[in-house]
Amino acid sequence: MGVQMHNIAVLFYILHSFSVTALSRPRGVSISMASFYSGQSENFSCLDSSRVIPFHYVNDDYCDCLDGSDEPGTSACINGNFHCTNAGYIPTNIPSSRVNDGYCDCCDGQDEYDGIIMCTNKCKELGKQAQEERQKIHKMQMEGYAKKQEFISEGHVAIEEKKNKLVELENLKIAAEQKKIEMEAWKNEAEGPEKSAKEAHEKIHEEEKTRRQHEEEQNRAKEAFDELDINRDHLLSVLEMKTHLEFDIDSDGTVSEDEAKEYMEDVVEADYNHFVEKMWPNIKEIYNKKNKPTESDPSTVITTADVTPTPETSEKDQLESASTDSDSGGDGDDADSDDEESDGDYDDEEDNYDDAEKKKAKEPEKENTLKMPEYDEETKKLIEVADRAREEFNEADRKLREVEKSISDVKKILDLDLGPENEYYMLYGKCFEFSDREYIYTFCPFDRTSQRSKSGGMETSLGHWGLWDGPQTDLYSKQKYDRGQNCWNGPDRSVRIHFECGIENQLKSASEPNRCEYAFTFATPARCTKQETSSAGFATKDEL
Repeated sequence: MGVQMHNIAVLFYILHSFSVTALSRPRGVSISMASFYSGQSENFSCLDSSRVIPFHYVNDDYCDCLDGSDEPGTSACINGNFHCTNAGYIPTNIPSSRVNDGYCDCCDGQDEYDGIIMCTNKCKELGKQAQEERQKIHKMQMEGYAKKQEFISEGHVAIEEKKNKLVELENLKIAAEQKKIEMEAWKNEAEGPEKSAKEAHEKIHEEEKTRRQHEEEQNRAKEAFDELDINRDHLLSVLEMKTHLEFDIDSDGTVSEDEAKEYMEDVVEADYNHFVEKMWPNIKEIYNKKNKPTESDPSTVITTADVTPTPETSEKDQLESASTDSDSGGDGDDADSDDEESDGDYDDEEDNYDDAEKKKAKEPEKENTLKMPEYDEETKKLIEVADRAREEFNEADRKLREVEKSISDVKKILDLDLGPENEYYMLYGKCFEFSDREYIYTFCPFDRTSQRSKSGGMETSLGHWGLWDGPQTDLYSKQKYDRGQNCWNGPDRSVRIHFECGIENQLKSASEPNRCEYAFTFATPARCTKQETSSAGFATKDEL
């Protein structure tokens, strides 16, 4: 019983001492520092322990302590602090230099006590405003937290649906793969007979083409031989070969005997068989039946004396042959004589003539092109079956690829870290914009960030989804987007997203604190936390 009475006495003494101390602390001293200015001793020890001075030196408007702790209520020390009690609002400290400077720094006006100006006590008014603001924030956080619970619920349902969908897609993939295998087997089976039938048809066509080409080649050779055989003796002579300037090897304007013999394979006279077997393969690319000698080239002119009559050559043929002189083809082509008489117009007419001949030379090629005939009915049926098999295979392959893409898309979402309770799922697949005076910024959560100028131009990538980048104690407060478009002579662009609580999803700000390093502020209910009802009040404590 004696011990209890003693403890009660000690507690009463402590409380009484605290009250006295609180009431008697010097101006500019907070309650937490009041014990250092109790005044129970005749001396005051500077808070930095640099000096011990008489207690009545405290607040005597002269700075005795190096740390200014002896002048908490005056402006004597440049490094001192004055404590504003600000009853009903937020207590605060101001530099001692602001004491009695003619400006009310404390909302209760304690810093201007010399009476030069009168300060209105605004602490209760400010406290009321702060209380209302805090209640507003509290209400917003409560509404945001309620929406967060919806986000969590919807995210949980969506993720479960994605998991079920993945199982369904995996089963569809197995069926699609089996279908593709079956259609591929059918396609391969149908394409075998189709290929054989097509190849047989094309082989017949190629053989016919080869036969016709050979026939045409023989006709060309025969036509050339007959045209070169001016005297119609069924033999080609050196003199007859000299009538065609395309055999002018050295391009001196005449065909020499040696040049003619070289194309004749060193024979003086060539019959048709020798021409076809030995000569035609070598001259067919350069032979031009319209290439005739001119009158100025007497060495190539065949006269009547040069023509040796043969039983097959009539007198009329001989006369016609001789009269043509340098006519290489015996075709009675009047264009040459007309060209010779036209003097200055000769070159132009000759060019037109050559163009016409080239055009005419191409026309037989088109005519001689043998078009492949239609397939027979049996082959058409085989092709029809193979086409249907290919269509079915392509459709099976397309469906399999669609299922595989759907699986990839679902896995991409399931592999994402969407928050501890999937509360950030509601941001996936959406994009948000923020505009300032110059740019429009875009933020697509878990995907990309970008910037484009309001004046036009290409969109600039600021970064692609990287990772959650908050501190270890609050990982989901920030995100990092990197690997954006490279800055000229600098790093790749990147963005850090700072999340804050908000009733709606909103990109609130965008800035570039460092070169090519951007910072976005994004408000979302997913960031809101549960608020205690008591925290809505303004945490102030009136000092005595």
